[in-house]
Amino acid sequence: MSMKISKQVVISFILLVIIASLYRIMPGRPFGFAPQLAMAIFGGAIIKDKKFAFLLPLLSMFISDALYEILYRNGVGNMPGFYSGQIVNYVLFTLMAVFGFIITKLNFTRIFIAALGAPTTYFLLSNFLVWMGGGGLQRPKTFSGLLMCYADGLPFYLWSVAATLIFSAILFGAYYLFTKNSYSPVEKRLA
Repeated sequence: MSMKISKQVVISFILLVIIASLYRIMPGRPFGFAPQLAMAIFGGAIIKDKKFAFLLPLLSMFISDALYEILYRNGVGNMPGFYSGQIVNYVLFTLMAVFGFIITKLNFTRIFIAALGAPTTYFLLSNFLVWMGGGGLQRPKTFSGLLMCYADGLPFYLWSVAATLIFSAILFGAYYLFTKNSYSPVEKRLA
């Protein structure tokens, strides 16, 4: 059964991606404090068509990385937008939408668990892959080296958890306020 997506939903989707992309490249924000993981959870929980749920954080990441790259190539930024091994990062961010799939009923507890689970899973997987691939600070291939790699990423993780909790509250809170006078949240999920 095919449902028509309203113009409002499309505009909201585009605005969300653009705002999140621009926020991610803002100077002075702590690394890891970005809305993309919360967007993945939100998309997984709200968007019925799961390919769009996966697309939401992926598109936002790609646009912000393209902006980083433009700034870097023009001597304005000190960090390139595109780098070796980045596809793994995109896959990991996109997979975090699965945490939204587990939110079958919108409530504080389920959203909170997903908002803790997604950055924790991302942190564990991404740092493990950095350690295995010899990236980052090239820690030794020992258990101690793996723990050192996790310790290297701890500040990023803490900011990521804070951002995911805050941005999840904003996204789901706005969604609740937008839909509370309409149908039930389950019926109002995006097509």
